[in-house]
Amino acid sequence: MIPEPLANGFCFGEGPRWFEGLLWFSDVLGEAVHTSTMGGSLTTLPLPGHSPSGLGFRPDGSLLIVSAEDRTVLRYDGETVDTIADLGGLAPADLGDMVIDDAGRAYIGCQARSGGAIIRLDPGDDTATVVAEDLDFPNGMVITPDRQTLIVAESVGRRLTAFTIGADGGLADRRTFADGLDGPPDGIALDADGAVWASMTLAHQFERIVEGGAVTDRIDMGDRVAIACALGGPERRTLFLLSSTEAYPQRLVGTRLSRLDAVTVTTPGAGLP
Repeated sequence: MIPEPLANGFCFGEGPRWFEGLLWFSDVLGEAVHTSTMGGSLTTLPLPGHSPSGLGFRPDGSLLIVSAEDRTVLRYDGETVDTIADLGGLAPADLGDMVIDDAGRAYIGCQARSGGAIIRLDPGDDTATVVAEDLDFPNGMVITPDRQTLIVAESVGRRLTAFTIGADGGLADRRTFADGLDGPPDGIALDADGAVWASMTLAHQFERIVEGGAVTDRIDMGDRVAIACALGGPERRTLFLLSSTEAYPQRLVGTRLSRLDAVTVTTPGAGLP
């Protein structure tokens, strides 16, 4: 599979999400959230003073945006952006990726290299609760179609870890989905066969991984760093790929070297996001 470039001109793309015919993604250093059409036409929501990372949509259509460095969560209702939660008292490190379930509960990663955590932000009163601890840099997250399992990429641990989601939104029964991965996994996406597409940053590849760790497909990005991916588009058969020239965002301040590519895959996306 050879990816086709869709869009460029942004600083550091992260957290892609397909919603209502558009791909939404954060520009962490560019202080913005962008949307892209299937043809690569971009629009921009400026977020001055913020470092947006994880994105997710609640059932009412509002967009939640993780502001990584100030450890807050923002809400965009289509007109205004408001801060709805300050997680600084719970987060052991800057915030990262996020996945939102059907009830509107947001699971947010705190990206400590060791001792990382997942915080659940509940709808209604936006109460925050730590639901998983002792993770090695939790990053991309997905929820399976039956809504019973959350899978998270542990970048420093070079593994994918699964949890059972309780009726109350708690996480339990921690287990390994895949370990010994080629490169630190960043963003991930789930397909209908239960395989995970993972962004292998330093391996410069996007890999399709089945439970147990076998790699069944690879997309080589050459000299580009694989950052994040999402399945969307018609029938969710388009794998959107965000890449950059560096794995460490701060080296890219002031540049516009990130790129959005797309490739058609055989197995469609499934689950959340």
